[in-house]
Amino acid sequence: MSLRIRPDLDDLPVYVPGKTFPGAVKLASNEVTEGPLPSVADAIARAAGINRYPDNGMVELTAALAKKYGVTEDEVQVGCGSVILCQNLILITSGPGDEVLFGWRSFETYPLATRVVGATPVQVPLTGDLTYDLQAMAAAITDRTRLVFICNPNNPTGTVVEAADLRAFLENVPSDLLVVLDEAYFEYLRLPENQAYDALELRREFPNLVILRTFSKAYGLAGLRVGYAIADPEVITALGQVHVPFSVNSVAQAAALASLEASDELLARTDAVVAERARVTERLRAAGYRVPDSQANFVWLDLGAAAMDFARAGVEAGVVIRPFDGDGVRVTVTNAEEGDVFLRFAENWDGPRA
Repeated sequence: MSLRIRPDLDDLPVYVPGKTFPGAVKLASNEVTEGPLPSVADAIARAAGINRYPDNGMVELTAALAKKYGVTEDEVQVGCGSVILCQNLILITSGPGDEVLFGWRSFETYPLATRVVGATPVQVPLTGDLTYDLQAMAAAITDRTRLVFICNPNNPTGTVVEAADLRAFLENVPSDLLVVLDEAYFEYLRLPENQAYDALELRREFPNLVILRTFSKAYGLAGLRVGYAIADPEVITALGQVHVPFSVNSVAQAAALASLEASDELLARTDAVVAERARVTERLRAAGYRVPDSQANFVWLDLGAAAMDFARAGVEAGVVIRPFDGDGVRVTVTNAEEGDVFLRFAENWDGPRA
């Protein structure tokens, strides 16, 4: 007997998370090694009651985010991680026959979530320095394009677009076409002047711009699943219409609220990761690897066809990293201890490096 399940799902791959095994150094999922900040851990403990439904409107957290970013509460939508907001933005804009545009390689959810709604993913190759090619993306927009994703910093390469290129892109795209600036790694940005931009200022100027951020990465709340979108009230209303009720749990909301109050502690943590990122990058380049400048909590090794062999050898050495077949590997930057374990493996690997 064949049940009435959409047959087109047979060709849809399942998202594969980073793997690990006991005793391994896991550098595959861009997590932080530390637990929540102390003040956040206290808030989690106080919010541990689970007999009541969470606040479906995320009222207190929405208000706190609006105050932090100088926007109205009608311009904020909280979701179960920014990934569900990616999916819901596709859901509110696209369907069969429509197109969703993004650079590639990039966040793996973009093509998967696009195909789930029956729309067509349009993947525009990255530039030679592994950055989103905004000129080529602008040229790829058609009358079927309903949504554009710009992952910045890009996952998995860690690269960012030039501020002038981002502005030029926003000026050139149709004003009714939603452009999503996915800033999941925003807190790790340390941009030089020619790349620096203010996403909130851009959004005030371009109402079709949506900003996505998350508490999963720098805040260390990956296991609680909470992210948010800042957008025009019309977009926020639509996102609210497809929001899965009670999907942002009470503990996640309390932890996110406490995290917003701990900005100094967060800065110290991200500064440490940024310093380790520079050290790892320098050592890898000295060892002959092609590593672009990263603005995230990971680095990219441009290994091409050797990516899978490198990752398999890493597992044998007790290091789990994230390979992308035929392209390269992504390695999470955590602390010096785990970084040294990875560097010893990488510097002694006898395969091709460039």
